[in-house]
This record gives sequence, structure tokens and C-alpha cells, in this order.
Amino acid sequence: MSLRRAAFLPDGVEELLSETAWAAEDLRRQVLDHFRASNYQLILPPLVEHLDSLLVGAGEDLEDQTFRFMDPASGRMLGVRADMTPQAARVAATRFPDDATVRLCYVGSVLRTHPDVPGGSRSPRQVGCELFGDASLEADAEVLRMMVETLAIAGVQQPLIDLGHVGVYSSLIADLGLRPSDEQTLFDIMQRKCVPELESWLRSAGLPSDAQHALRQLVELHGGAEVTARARELLPGEPGIMAALDALDAIIARIEAVGSYALHVDLSELRGFRYQTGLSFAAFGTDRARELARGGRYDGIGDIFGAPRPATGFSADLNELLALH
Repeated sequence: MSLRRAAFLPDGVEELLSETAWAAEDLRRQVLDHFRASNYQLILPPLVEHLDSLLVGAGEDLEDQTFRFMDPASGRMLGVRADMTPQAARVAATRFPDDATVRLCYVGSVLRTHPDVPGGSRSPRQVGCELFGDASLEADAEVLRMMVETLAIAGVQQPLIDLGHVGVYSSLIADLGLRPSDEQTLFDIMQRKCVPELESWLRSAGLPSDAQHALRQLVELHGGAEVTARARELLPGEPGIMAALDALDAIIARIEAVGSYALHVDLSELRGFRYQTGLSFAAFGTDRARELARGGRYDGIGDIFGAPRPATGFSADLNELLALH
């Protein structure tokens, strides 16, 4: 291999030099100082762990993103972390088992087999907060506030807040008896909001007419805060759906009480559906094209460690936030 070729970095892997590196360090310190002032405890988990620990509660999303290899010392499969949330869950369960509520924060590099978006990074520097042990809407609101304040430190004063709740979709499909392959197909269609494809799939799936009607309505239920009121009129009045809409209304009221943020509600946005259990949220910049941070509720992630606490959190890529300066 030539020296020139050996000097190339892998696709999606970056390095920071000189002034950019110092700016990244300054931003890291400011964000961590804010987390510390908000009573979040800093953890620095290892880059490599046993594979089963890294994939706790993550489902297919992280399994497909995780580099893995055999540990010659133990013969067990190891993985390079693709996300730090499962590590925080392990730490909360095993290091703080007797604490009713645990607030953790972290920052560190992660590595992914492919980028989240075409041409994106495979080596983000993830920063975030996780709150374990509190199932209340106040906990969700706290984490959402931490996300907004973190973006403000990075210079984003008026982000677009995108809200969803997996309880609406999961309640609609719970009793349909879909095969895994059909469920995956429907999930993909909903994510792309492709109405003609949804119509074609519904005709072939043989679902009850009321279920077909609800799914047609769901894919169109996105817009401002008024979406939840429309959903109450158009969707079945099942307890799971109503509880999800109640939670969204409560969070919207809290957001509107503390700032004039642009707000978008999307009931068919299913980011993190494989492991999230409730409210989901993301933040976008003024161009509304690039996701800057994401989070939500993922209760039960610590089950395998014997600590099935409720949990909510958010994370962002420090390098992406740095690019906003």
C-alpha cells in the first residue's frame, strides 16, 4: 500500500485539527458545565463492551450499526459502541441500583457501520443526558428542556421541535396480527409517508376496514399543535391512543409556556420505534433540513440488568453542533 493511500481516513470518519479542535473542546466544556449545574452525573464508559450489553433494548437499529469482533482473551463477542444510551442504562442499573432516580450525562466518540443519512458521519461525538427512575411527564419535559438548552449553548436559539408518540402507532397495529415482514413493510411506508404505496399495501393486506381507515388517517396527521385535536376526531378512541395524545398535549403546553419555539407534531414519525416506549422528540435548525438532536422515552431498557426503571433521554452529535458556529 502506498503512503498516500495509507493516509486516507475511512469514509465517514473525520478528524479535527487546530482551531476547530479547540473550538470543539470549548463547546464540550460548556455543555458539560451545563449538565453538571443541572445535577447530571458524568460517566465515561469504554469504547468497547460485550456485544449483548451494547444491544440492550436497542433492537435492529443498533444491531445493524454495531461493529463486532471476537475477544481473543475471553472468546466472547465484543462490539464498538454505536450509541451511548445502552451504556448509560447499564451504568444506572449496576452502579446505582438503590437510587430511585439517576441522572447521567456523557460525551464520547461512537462508531457506526453506516451513517444515519447519506454522506453523513459514521463517527459522531455523542453528547447527551439520560434520566432513569422517573416515569412522569415532568421527566420528559426536563430532558426536552435540557436538549433545547444544549442547542442554545451551540448557538441555536429557536429550534424546530418535532414531537411524536409511539403509543399511537403501536396501539393501532397491536391487534392486527401482522407478520414481522408485513409489519416492517408498513413501518417503512409510514416513515416515507408514501400514500399511494400505503393504499396498495392496504388493498393486499386484507386488514379490517376500520384499521385501514385509521392507518390512512395516521399518515396524514402531521402539522402544528392542532394535530392532536384532529387525531382525537379521526382515530379510534382506544385507551393507548388517548393516553398518548394526552401526553403530547401536556408536553405541548409546557413547550408553549416557556418559549415561542416552532413546533411540529407528527404522529407517524417513528424514530426509535424499535426501543422507544412513549414520547419522542427531535430538534432541527432554522433550515429545518438537518436533525440536530433527538430523544424520547424508552422505559424498561435496564430489565436485563435487573433494574427495569423508566427512562428518558436525549443525545446529539457534538461535531454537528460545532458546525453551526
